[in-house]
Formats: sequence, structure tokens, C-alpha cells
Amino acid sequence: MSHGKKYIESLKKYDATVSYPLKEAVDKVKTLAFAKFDETVDLSVKVSLKKSQSVRDTVVLPHQFHAEKRVLVFCKAEKEKEAQEAGATYVGAEDLIEKIKGGWLDFDVAVATPDMMKDVGKLGMVLGRRGLMPNPKTGTVTFDLKSALSELKKGRVEFRADKTGVVHLAVGKVSMDAEKLAENVNAVVTEIKRKRPADAKGEFLETVSVSSTMGPGVWVAIKDEE
Repeated sequence: MSHGKKYIESLKKYDATVSYPLKEAVDKVKTLAFAKFDETVDLSVKVSLKKSQSVRDTVVLPHQFHAEKRVLVFCKAEKEKEAQEAGATYVGAEDLIEKIKGGWLDFDVAVATPDMMKDVGKLGMVLGRRGLMPNPKTGTVTFDLKSALSELKKGRVEFRADKTGVVHLAVGKVSMDAEKLAENVNAVVTEIKRKRPADAKGEFLETVSVSSTMGPGVWVAIKDEE
């Protein structure tokens, strides 16, 4: 893969073979960013997993950086008021299902009560492809709509290891204070460690790195952050 001049110049500003303490790594990411827009700071965590194992959950980042999410709630009439009062952008049942079947997807996250999942399941091909399908493992299938929406609005995000055992997650913007970025990184890494499979052997966290949208990656000395 070829890189532009600015990327190559940024590589000269640090030692890409060294793992840095978290705060220092984040500082370097901020320094190495060169785009004219406010780049996103991404975290990549490589974990050691067997084929039968997985790591997936949600975490509330201490410092939010996205615009407020548009939350859609699938629920029956008796739960509509609760969803609306909790701050849902859209609330409905069959009406929303039909609207989505027609191609409408103007929302960022979907929540459903368990009694709606049989009908919502019909949208599997549409919502699943876009990562919008409600799932009990991520807290988006629940009767406790007030708590679910409260966490989503605080900045709850989902993380999941891909087939190669890597968790990729946006944790902030280059314009944020390094302390806040470091706290967001630490919150995610802590939660990933907490989800270590019970039968996992040896070292679980293999590597951790942070980077900006356009900039190079910086290794984080994870053992220094224990």
C-alpha cells in the first residue's frame, strides 16, 4: 500500500517500532495527525481467541464525541410513552417495520422490546447488513427502555472482535484533550479484558494501537497500563 508525502513525513516524527505509555501514545497521535479536518482517533486491540471464542459487548465511553444518536424504538403501544420520555427519536411497531422495508433508514441505532423481535426479525437482511439489528448481547433488546436509551445517549458503543481477533473502535477526535482520549481508550481496553473468555489460555491482549483517520498507528505499551 502506498502512502502520501504527509503520511511519510509523519512517520519520521516518532519510532514506529516502540510501544509508548497510553498518555504518550495519544499525544503522539495528536501530533502526527495532518488532515485539514478533525480526524477521528481509532483504537485497535488484537486479542488471542480460538475459533470457537468471541469478544462482544458494549461500553459507555467517559467522554462522548459523536453527535447525539437518533434512536429508533420498536415497541407496542403500552411502552410508547416510556420510549418517548426516554428520548427516542422514533417510536413505533408495524408502521416502522413497513417504513424500513420501503428503504427508510434515517436513524443511528435501533432498540426493541423482546415481544417485538419476532416481527423485527423480518428486517434481518436490511438491519443486519448495516449493524442496526437489535441484539440482547448489546443491550438493545430490553423492556427497560429508560435505562437503554440513557446509556446510548451517554455514548454507549458496541465493540466486537472480527474474524482475525481484532477489535476496532473509534474513541474520540484529534481535537479532544489527550487525557480524555486516554480515558476513553482505557475504558474500552478494561472492558475487553473483562470479556476474556473463561477458557482463554496465555496472554489475552496481544497488541494495542491508536491512530488518527489519516495518520500512522502508534503502539501502546499495554503492560504499563495494568
